[in-house]
Amino acid sequence: MNDKIRIGIVDDHPLLRQGVATTLQKEADFDVVAQGDSADEAREIAARCIPDVLLMDVNMPGDSFAAVRAISKAQPAVNVLILTVSESENDAFAALESGARGYVLKGVSGPELVLAIRSVAKGETFITPEFASRLLSHLRKHESEARGVELTCREEQVIREVAEGLTNREVAAKLGLSEKTVKYYMTIIMQKFHARNRVEAVTAARRQWDMQKGWDVDIRAR
Repeated sequence: MNDKIRIGIVDDHPLLRQGVATTLQKEADFDVVAQGDSADEAREIAARCIPDVLLMDVNMPGDSFAAVRAISKAQPAVNVLILTVSESENDAFAALESGARGYVLKGVSGPELVLAIRSVAKGETFITPEFASRLLSHLRKHESEARGVELTCREEQVIREVAEGLTNREVAAKLGLSEKTVKYYMTIIMQKFHARNRVEAVTAARRQWDMQKGWDVDIRAR
């Protein structure tokens, strides 16, 4: 019976990939079964080898996040652990939402990487501790901002029409306002949601509406 943790490594930097493989092979309970250098190869390795843990970078040829989603759906026994230099909160959230079990930065020490692999192999989630604190702070900040955004009745009307795909001119005509006034409201709305453009404002508004629906259901349930 093979009790070793079978590992796949996918990274488009050969030296780094080989260095990681060499480090992991020193562990008696680790077995590096395959290596690749692209998102497509990650999917192929997952399907062909079904490793217990698949180490993947997010910045390599192909769509890494799509690959993680596909692997999580088609090979649920494969636990994806992201190993990357990217300290982007967006990349981390995207990876975890796609189904990755962990997110580790490449500056990690050998023992910490070994710990991460063993944790993920057991189905646990592992995130580089310092980075995890930043992610939690980022998440709390955004949740606080989403709950704290208050729109006036007119602002709510405007953003709901924009969310339906209407242009400023069309919103103005529907609500009996000038196009300049609609632009003013949109500027205020974007400031309130800390959005850089209309798309981000609509996304934030929809997120808040979804959260409000959840609160209403929770209140009714009580």
